[in-house]
Amino acid sequence: MGLLEVLFPPRCAGCARGPWPFCGRCLADLAPLSPPWCRRCGLPLQADVERCPRCPAPPLAGARAAFAYEGAARAAVHRLKFSGQRRVGEALAPAMAAVAGPSPDVIAWVPLSRRRRAARGYDQAEVLARSVGRALGVPVAGLLVRVEETPPQARRPVAERRGAMRNAFRTVRDPPASVLLVDDVLTTGATAAACARALVEAGAREVVALAAARALPGAAPGRIYSARGSPSGSVVARGTVPR
Repeated sequence: MGLLEVLFPPRCAGCARGPWPFCGRCLADLAPLSPPWCRRCGLPLQADVERCPRCPAPPLAGARAAFAYEGAARAAVHRLKFSGQRRVGEALAPAMAAVAGPSPDVIAWVPLSRRRRAARGYDQAEVLARSVGRALGVPVAGLLVRVEETPPQARRPVAERRGAMRNAFRTVRDPPASVLLVDDVLTTGATAAACARALVEAGAREVVALAAARALPGAAPGRIYSARGSPSGSVVARGTVPR
């Protein structure tokens, strides 16, 4: 531990007030994503299914996220993205590594545009990728660049997001057979699918997305609406429950 860490110890990744990495209050506020879920995209459901209506488009082979994008997880992602708190990546990485699945050949990340990276001073997805790489003992490589500046996608319909992202990325080196693609938040999967398309066209055989958090429209904490047997604090997405 360095002198600066002794004098200024890191604070809770969620609230920036309690102990590192998450204080008790923020830890209780996290909503981890776990089975039962869609086995392909990791969407929490009332029963396991092989595919669901919200699965990201091919050629993305699958997707996972550590937490629902709400509460302390949302706060932590915002601190990582907008407050310069790069160490938050270390707090989120263990949970991401736990749901990552089989070990890939390499870990890559969804890159920011050159302009946004310059303005921020770093790429939050790269920070997460390198933290996950250390947790899993897997090499990390920058395989992609963003070649088109795209407007914020969060509030755009799925079809518009997919169209806007279609040609937004290209590879800068040949990828290995299996790639774990890291980003901060997974919403529709359109951005990850566009990255996967570029990687597969360059030679990758399998690309799986991994995010710190996933936006779940219509989701509620498990203590309000949960699948039977789900762990406390988990979530279930409404409107996607198989019948």
